[in-house]
Amino acid sequence: MDLIERLIADGGLQPGDRLPTNKELAEQCRVSLISVRRALDELERAGRVRRHQGVGTFVAAERILTSPALAGGLLATLTRGQTPPEVTTQVLEVSDGIPTEDIATALAIRSNARVWCIRRLRVIEQRPMISETSYIPVSLAPGLDSDVRSGDVSLYRLLADRYGLIDAYEEQHLEIVKASMQERRLLNLAARDQVARIRGVSFSVDGQPFDCFQQVYPTDGFAFYLSGRTDRQVLPVTHPGPWGLRPNRSPDKN
Repeated sequence: MDLIERLIADGGLQPGDRLPTNKELAEQCRVSLISVRRALDELERAGRVRRHQGVGTFVAAERILTSPALAGGLLATLTRGQTPPEVTTQVLEVSDGIPTEDIATALAIRSNARVWCIRRLRVIEQRPMISETSYIPVSLAPGLDSDVRSGDVSLYRLLADRYGLIDAYEEQHLEIVKASMQERRLLNLAARDQVARIRGVSFSVDGQPFDCFQQVYPTDGFAFYLSGRTDRQVLPVTHPGPWGLRPNRSPDKN
């Protein structure tokens, strides 16, 4: 591990530069290939290197510090030194339907109330990095589908400016899990890669829950700072079940 750290520092290697092969590292250190793989395992967990099967081992980019418990849009929660990273947004889906029981409970709405589903992919410095899904009651933001499709705009700024839904505080549940097939496809992950999956509920100033959201981060790209309230407890009740929509079979779409 010390040798690899020195190779990175003394060689002036930058994120994306390839390291020597496992065999070359073993010869330089006079250790077994097993020892090399263990060292690389530790460095990968620490976010220093990233391995691609059949291609090689590369210097990893510095992890982005994110504070997901901060209220507001994504840029307000991301820092990398003093310079905010470049973030672009791809809208993958805007649809409506009937929420699952967990979402209806978290949003304090009827089980047959219509809910917007907005799926987006956040690309940070040209790498797909965050998969986001938001579930928002149609009654609180009736024209949201057209607003979201109109361009690359902050969802939370849109909710605040158009519908008066200001993100005052949030409750979140974070878990580290193996990436699903869809998550691997969206975030360009390998089959063994894990992700940090955050499920949360956003509340307005008057305590109205207005957004059930899920964010998925590749664990190699982020470090998390968490701080928040301790007097609310919505998610422990609603977390275990599936989050999603059922088709809206009502003929009234207005």
